[in-house]
Amino acid sequence: MPKFKLEYIWLDGYTPVPNLRSKTQLKDFDSFPTLEQLPNWGFDGSSTQQAEGRSSDCVLKPVALYPDGSRNNGILVMCEVMMPDGVTPHPSNSRATILDDADTWFGFEQEYFLWEDGAPLGFPKGGYPGPQGPYYCGVGFSNVGDVARQIVEEHLELCLEAGINHEGINAEVAKGQWEFQIFGKGSKTCADQIWVARYILNRLCESYGVDVNYHCKPLGKDLDWNGSGMHCNFSTKYMRETGGKEYFEALMAAFGKNLDEHIAVYGPDNHMRLTGLHETQSIDKFTYGIADRGSSVRVPHSFINAGYKGYLEDRRPNSQGDPYQIASRVLKTISEVPLP
Repeated sequence: MPKFKLEYIWLDGYTPVPNLRSKTQLKDFDSFPTLEQLPNWGFDGSSTQQAEGRSSDCVLKPVALYPDGSRNNGILVMCEVMMPDGVTPHPSNSRATILDDADTWFGFEQEYFLWEDGAPLGFPKGGYPGPQGPYYCGVGFSNVGDVARQIVEEHLELCLEAGINHEGINAEVAKGQWEFQIFGKGSKTCADQIWVARYILNRLCESYGVDVNYHCKPLGKDLDWNGSGMHCNFSTKYMRETGGKEYFEALMAAFGKNLDEHIAVYGPDNHMRLTGLHETQSIDKFTYGIADRGSSVRVPHSFINAGYKGYLEDRRPNSQGDPYQIASRVLKTISEVPLP
């Protein structure tokens, strides 16, 4: 009977951005186990800002599992954090109570910087490379280097081996900045895959001596370099099959009304990124426009051409945002709009 290496992954209690944590448990199974076969597992919450030392027990509850292509008989196990009873969600558990609907589809565009010695990978020591322009979807050593390409390609393969639904990768606008896109049906399914993809990337970069910087504006808001977003593409069954201009306008009115509620969960320090420059709308405004990358919500031409049917892109979520909270907030606003 083979031993399987179960890498339990969870989000700690740090704020405003939780860190990914993990530890390995070995278990005997006849074959690749099901989720129901995986046991809960305890950990020391006093070391992760999730408990006090005098009562430090927390519990990991497996909620999704993925083959781990970096290990023989390896499995990546995404977990929720529970209280010691194993039933009550921990206050830091951002997944347990979110809105979810398998007919609401999400696509997240995760931007990030590869980071080395306090600067984006490929920046000259103590200075800056040439201005933005040639790096977006760039090719060639001077634009993307060699190590970065190795990392993103290896990350893609590991995610595909894990069954994560990647839809694309590309070099981004700033030097050392990259993006991957993930699609999923339902808030939890898509968000689980984003968190596990982040975990895989962080772990992979260890072997290259490189970090991943998810901050939305790591080079500072006063420098002429793009920040990092995590644009949220979304559609409901009604939007895909029926749609219509009247419903679309009511939906956009609801998004405008809930501006503050969305910004509150779209990632910290977003005021540094949502300045009205670099293809963003100002953080205190809500706008929408056809193919307008400077709007809060970009409306694809395909949406209009199909009779106001299809998907929309909320460009405000940032690269540090919690996809559980982002997807749930989008779904909550959608649910406030009655169907015609």
